[in-house]
Amino acid sequence: MVRANGAVSLRELARVVQTSEVTVRRDVRALEAEGLLDRRHGGAVLPGGFTREAGFPQKSHLATAEKTAIADLAAGLVEEGEAIVVGAGTTTQELARRLARVPGLTVVTNSLLVAQALAHANRVEVVMTGGTLRGSNYALVGSGAEQSLHGLRVSKAFISGSGLTAERGLSTSNMLSASVDRALVQAAAEVVVLADHTKLGTDTMFQTVPTELITRLVTDDPPAHDDRAATELQALADQGVQISVAGGAGTSAADKSPARGDRRRDVSLPGPRRNQPPGASLRPTSLGGDQAGGTERPTARVADLRRR
Repeated sequence: MVRANGAVSLRELARVVQTSEVTVRRDVRALEAEGLLDRRHGGAVLPGGFTREAGFPQKSHLATAEKTAIADLAAGLVEEGEAIVVGAGTTTQELARRLARVPGLTVVTNSLLVAQALAHANRVEVVMTGGTLRGSNYALVGSGAEQSLHGLRVSKAFISGSGLTAERGLSTSNMLSASVDRALVQAAAEVVVLADHTKLGTDTMFQTVPTELITRLVTDDPPAHDDRAATELQALADQGVQISVAGGAGTSAADKSPARGDRRRDVSLPGPRRNQPPGASLRPTSLGGDQAGGTERPTARVADLRRR
């Protein structure tokens, strides 16, 4: 059952094999000892990277400088008076802290951490979904969260995940989180993915956003030796995803100030995106190359990352 479905609850196992949950729990423990599955609270999953997911305490200490740089860059994509959706995650939490300064903003979110970051922003209206609290990432999930998003329409969705590939798009390790993320994306005219370089080239169990629906990726500059991330960035750009690269890996937030904008690159390849006429591209912002006389300066292609 675990091999067929990826994950299964102890209650469902007990029902199918017609025994008690106590017996099932003992058997699951024995199967885990043999390396055939991994136990989770209330159930079991396939072993390996496709289902493993770190909790919030672990995630909050990973790639902190990169997440700060990505959040700084992504915040510049939000305009005064916009209505947006922001998904759950440590990177989106960093983004929310910066959105508190955008007047007239309406933020729809299923993340308690995002809502908390905006709780004292007097000029920002926060709308939370319903749903069941998933304690590992402080997010509301389930049918209640998905139903509350039906009929919603906003300008942009800012979303993160566990992995990103050009072939499959954005993915996550949890089925409930994936379902809500898909509902968030369906509510937005443009989809902005926030993912640091460690997630590039990583594929996890549940797809949330296929590549063709991603308008823009905001990421950090991969290290020079990270060929996998550089190759994945080029493949995403080749499929029409606009790539915004913030600074260099491991650089502090102070290095991302406007005065050092030369460290930021915005790599945009032509290609129609959702809700845009053929040949149209996203409005140029100050986050990318210099502009003169209303013309955006040509920018370096992602292949340049390999040479770095």
